[in-house]
Amino acid sequence: MYRDDTSEPAPGNTRRCLRTARDQGVSDARTGRSDRPVRTLTAVPGRRSVVDFALQRRAVLAGVYAGRTGLFEVCDASPYLSRAAKYHGEATDVTCPVCRKERLTRVNYVYGDHLGPTSGQAKTQAELARMDAMQEEFTVYEVEVCRSCGWNHLDASYVLGAEPVPGRQPRRGRRRVATE
Repeated sequence: MYRDDTSEPAPGNTRRCLRTARDQGVSDARTGRSDRPVRTLTAVPGRRSVVDFALQRRAVLAGVYAGRTGLFEVCDASPYLSRAAKYHGEATDVTCPVCRKERLTRVNYVYGDHLGPTSGQAKTQAELARMDAMQEEFTVYEVEVCRSCGWNHLDASYVLGAEPVPGRQPRRGRRRVATE
């Protein structure tokens, strides 16, 4: 018999859409158990082209736990990233997988051709919601950071903003030409 899902959730990963079979009213016919996790891929409104880096994260952590990768290679958050986590980050319920002392902080960076000086800045979820309603298409990169030990990893990337209309050129801002 074929099982639908044989994967296990990443350690400490509580942010993913995991529901148990009991929540869906489904039980295992062989054992009668209904507490096995069931992964659901529900769409988040507004988010497009979502890329999840959970497998890469698990591979890096497996290398650290096995001793193949040193802590100095993974706990290397730059001062700018640490500062962005302090002022623009949002605390999560996930503890740091390396030091296990502090909860991780999620920082969102935005990049887009038409964003101008805003491109490359850290934004909160409220700012992202406002930008999603007002801006053209832009990419968001979620980075998880431990402010204690410096662990950081790219968690996900996705696209927000107004979807481009097929056959129509994107809006262009008025360009100023420097004259001599």
